[in-house]
Formats: sequence, C-alpha cells, structure tokens
Amino acid sequence: EHGVDASGIGEWPGVVDKLQAKVLPHMGWNTVDIAPGSELFAGLDPETRFYFVHSYGVRSWEMQPDEFIAAPAVSWSEHGGDRFVAAVENGPLWATQFHPEKSGEAGLALLRNWVRTLR
Repeated sequence: EHGVDASGIGEWPGVVDKLQAKVLPHMGWNTVDIAPGSELFAGLDPETRFYFVHSYGVRSWEMQPDEFIAAPAVSWSEHGGDRFVAAVENGPLWATQFHPEKSGEAGLALLRNWVRTLR
C-alpha cells in the first residue's frame, strides 16, 4: 500500500516499488515470461494471459548463489515498459503478482500445478 514501509518475511530479495508505467494501476490481462524449468507454469502456453491488478511490484531481482539453497524460478511480466516479477517459485513456496483465482482456466491450471508440488 502506498506510504507504508514494511519489511517482507525475508524469504527472497527485492524491494517492492511503485511501477513507473504511465497508466496505473496495471489492471487487465497480460502474458508472463515463464522461467526456464518452471513447475508452476508447466503445460501452459507461453502466450497464456493472467489477470493483474496492481500499482507496485518487484522490479529487480538479485540473489547471491548459494551452494546449499536452490535459487527460485523467477517469471517476469511487463506493463507500460516497466518489467516486474510476475511469479516466484521455490518448491512448495510460491508467490504471484497476478490473481490466479481471477485468471480462469489458466489460473486453475496454475493452482493444480502448485498442488502437485506439495506431494
């Protein structure tokens, strides 16, 4: 929320900033540049669109390599020339900037993929 300075849970790096696009909020359907090897987006066409509603996002991602921890898969999207993290997946822990529950069949497929990672 605008004007609120809060730390995240510290699981992943990054700072949430207001997007710089001319039109905000970013509201509508958009594609996602799917991370290589993504389990969350498995079986989904790269042109699949998901529903977004937001004015803030993580616009940079810098995670130092660690021999003991696997780096998360990071998928990106873009609005008005502003690139931002659309999804992060790290085993059963994942997050999306878009709304899977409002993304129709694509969102349902994504949620099914997530449930499969829990087995």
